[in-house]
Amino acid sequence: MTATDLGLPQVGGLDLVPTTDETQKAKDFKSDQEVRWCPGCGDYVVLNTVQSFLPTLGLKRENIVFVSGIGCSSRFPYYLNTYGMHSIHGRAPAIATGLATTRPDLSVWVVTGDGDALSIGGNHLIHALRRNVNIKILLFNNRIYGLTKGQYSPTSGQGMVTKSTPMGSVDTPFNPISLALGAEATFVGRALDSDKKGLTEVLTAAARHRGSALVEIYQNCPIFNDGAFDVLKDKDEAAQRIIPLRAGEPVRFGSEGEFGVVPNRWGGFEVAKVAEVGESELIVHDPTITDTAYAFGLSRIGDQNLNHTPTGIFRQVSRPTYDDDARAQVEQARSAKPADLQALLTGKDTWTVD
Repeated sequence: MTATDLGLPQVGGLDLVPTTDETQKAKDFKSDQEVRWCPGCGDYVVLNTVQSFLPTLGLKRENIVFVSGIGCSSRFPYYLNTYGMHSIHGRAPAIATGLATTRPDLSVWVVTGDGDALSIGGNHLIHALRRNVNIKILLFNNRIYGLTKGQYSPTSGQGMVTKSTPMGSVDTPFNPISLALGAEATFVGRALDSDKKGLTEVLTAAARHRGSALVEIYQNCPIFNDGAFDVLKDKDEAAQRIIPLRAGEPVRFGSEGEFGVVPNRWGGFEVAKVAEVGESELIVHDPTITDTAYAFGLSRIGDQNLNHTPTGIFRQVSRPTYDDDARAQVEQARSAKPADLQALLTGKDTWTVD
């Protein structure tokens, strides 16, 4: 049973209750709590962006819920004037799944970090994505454990020296976008904390998507991993590194659009000079392609050094959601013939233990 079945109107594809107040502003989504992050933390920018875009959804604040795990980013619910919960380490997707399944009138969001989501919470994350639960997951990736003071995380680069890897990390880091696509997530995007316009576009699309949505946000930790994404924030460097993904447009970049993305002989994609391959060879971005191989190929462009970094929406497809199907099963069970309790108790699946 969906919220539509319950008589609730739809808002941008979400079965939610719209607000009748057309004057909601960013300040209406700010709580009375003092914001406590380190000076220069990228979380401030993300918080400001989220508070600014939430009014555009046209939803009542009491129909929006933010659930967080443990980490610096997980203080988010304190600073939003919506419902929220600061849960336990790595379990935010599990709690959010319960909310989305039992309350179809809610817009459910998860705020998590690279450590919280990909280490102790890795199992919960991939299953929420594969089930296509109608939740939106904001994964703040600063490539370090910030709250616990600078240990390496699942996205820290090989060789990275931290408090827990004094001789350099020997782990191969996760690519969160590739991981989400491998779990069959129906919406996957990436943005920078400093790019308010780009972040707003991806968040808005995620909010209006029916099903699981994961948005990786490159976020700076000024204390324990300062400058990790500076090359993507310098105007000249960014033009040569950031690959914007725009639906229906050839994938090209550079200060004069001199580079583009073309198929390679291994079934993936690679960067080439447009003058050498011709514009007709460039792929035209289509996030609605059902086969995850396409979006996965895009996620493999570049490396940990950020030589080339696609941003925007990688995948956006439609598939039945776990919560809709679960509610439908409950309704079906309710309308079925009542079970014979005595037959159940004395049936074949019983044993006598002496």
